[in-house]
Amino acid sequence: MPLLSRSSSPTFPGLTRQILVLAIPALGALIAEPLFLLADTAIVGHLGVDELAGAGLGTAVLQTAVGLMIFLAYSTTPAVARQFGAGNLPRALAAGRDGVWLGLFLGVVLAVAGFVSAPYLVQALGADGHTADFAVDYLRVSMAGLPAMLAVLAATGVLRGLQDGRTPLLVAGGGFVLNAVLNFVLVYGADLSVAGAALGTVIAQWLMAIVYLALLVPRMRAHQVGLAPTKAGLLHSAHSGGWLMLRTVSLRVAIMATVWVVTAAGPETLAAHQLVNTFYNTLAFALDALAVAAQSLIGKELGAGAVDRVKALTSTMMRWGTGFGVITGVVLAGLAWVLPPLFTSDPSVRELATWGLLVLAIQQPVCGLVFVLDGVLIGAEDARYLALTGLLNLVVYAPLLVIVALVPLPGQPLVWTWVAFGGYLLARAVTLSWRAVRGGWMRVGA
Repeated sequence: MPLLSRSSSPTFPGLTRQILVLAIPALGALIAEPLFLLADTAIVGHLGVDELAGAGLGTAVLQTAVGLMIFLAYSTTPAVARQFGAGNLPRALAAGRDGVWLGLFLGVVLAVAGFVSAPYLVQALGADGHTADFAVDYLRVSMAGLPAMLAVLAATGVLRGLQDGRTPLLVAGGGFVLNAVLNFVLVYGADLSVAGAALGTVIAQWLMAIVYLALLVPRMRAHQVGLAPTKAGLLHSAHSGGWLMLRTVSLRVAIMATVWVVTAAGPETLAAHQLVNTFYNTLAFALDALAVAAQSLIGKELGAGAVDRVKALTSTMMRWGTGFGVITGVVLAGLAWVLPPLFTSDPSVRELATWGLLVLAIQQPVCGLVFVLDGVLIGAEDARYLALTGLLNLVVYAPLLVIVALVPLPGQPLVWTWVAFGGYLLARAVTLSWRAVRGGWMRVGA
């Protein structure tokens, strides 16, 4: 009998509410993150082209580093949730403490490396003149906030593991408002230019980190959990995080390889791809919210040994993810001719983007399933499987991109590129679904 068959997954009252209580605040917190960058862009954009280009380049480097460290949240959430579900709050807090310390340690190392290498990174990316100067300024000032950024990632994972989705939303929202105000004052009031925008974000991130510490430290003391990290705890966090980082690297490689193919097809194709990819990322926020809820709830129920609830949650999440993908796909298909003119006046780019959006619309149900199952297996701390199959999925995707790049196919290269990306998504869906249905990832207990 299949693991996720209807007969093996009884209905549990309140399951829907549990998911929504975590997913809805997670969606708000996820949206708040890109708003930090939007605020920087809007404020710096009025300084001049060189300033905007420099800040944009510095932001791209910084976000790449932070994106690779997202495992700090993804590994901390299930580790804390599992102990919380087992009824061992002191061990849950200890796991969270070690995750935050790991974030601080990695942040310091990356900050020093980033400060020293900033001119070389900017030069390698092709910037020169005033643009390069502003990019280096932005990067070097931003490095002071990197330890706080990574500590915030881990602390967010702690609270989500404790089934608290509301506090990360409030902290992220408050941080966004503070960041926007500080950036405006420092850029224009203090006349610090691009460096002022970076400094405002640094201050906001450190204040967010302090808020999280003010929330967590009293709880640790109340349960007699020491504030210093343990070697075993750091190694456990690093081991799990290392596999998740490899998973993230495989995703980044797939995205960059896709950009390489469309870039070779010409500027119009690249511009249209950027538009389609923007909508892909926007829709991913909603699906990521379900994935975050899955991480928290699956970890908790596995810690409690509630296998039937884990099965019910997994089955429900799969239906929700696929169903939400159907809805977003239908809406996106209906708007495919309406959206491109809002972003570009070039008729060629509009036409290409419209066809790309139609292909993306067809892929949405698969996207929904992939994002949700990714969250389920992260919640089960099945990081090794995710990392290894991430590499396998790249092996499947690479030949598809080679065909698009080298074989003269009929029609537009952008359409075939997104068809190839659909093949990558299908590969991920197959490997994730195979694992979910077999159930080998259900390690119960703390």
